[in-house]
Amino acid sequence: MSTDRRIALLLDIFDQAFDRKAWHGTALWGSVRGLSPREALWRPARRRHNIWEVVLHTAYWKYIVRRRLTRDLELEFPRTGSNWPALPAKPDAAAWRGDVALLKEQHRLLRAVIARLPAARLGARGWRSTWTNAQHVYGIASHDLYHADSCLSDSDARHGDPERGEADRSGEPDGRLRQ
Repeated sequence: MSTDRRIALLLDIFDQAFDRKAWHGTALWGSVRGLSPREALWRPARRRHNIWEVVLHTAYWKYIVRRRLTRDLELEFPRTGSNWPALPAKPDAAAWRGDVALLKEQHRLLRAVIARLPAARLGARGWRSTWTNAQHVYGIASHDLYHADSCLSDSDARHGDPERGEADRSGEPDGRLRQ
């Protein structure tokens, strides 16, 4: 593992965006932890992604960054599709646990690559990319934070959190009050 301070800082940023305590608030893991499959499947609006899709999407992009940092052409994402992999054919509790585990595993694998990354390669371009390796690392952390907020906002809207100003107090999926 690298003892370079730049690598240590990138790891800290990467971890805070995913599952560590941080001043910015809830990280990605905190926004999906404890959700039921039904909650994860709830779609906030037509043509909007649900939380389950976000879990698969963020796992996929952790894989892509790992592939760009390692330049390993043999790496494959364990699900079919790219960017927004399709939901499982049977989206039940077992499938949800599996996809949440996939996200955690992709995070763990990428973290291990970052920890072993030679500091001299931070300024080099990632494989098939215009971005540097360092930019990929803080970019994926930013990506986690972006989606953590969208998951929280969707969950708040679903459950009616008046503190966020996005409350749906009707209890109906479309937000309309019953007459």
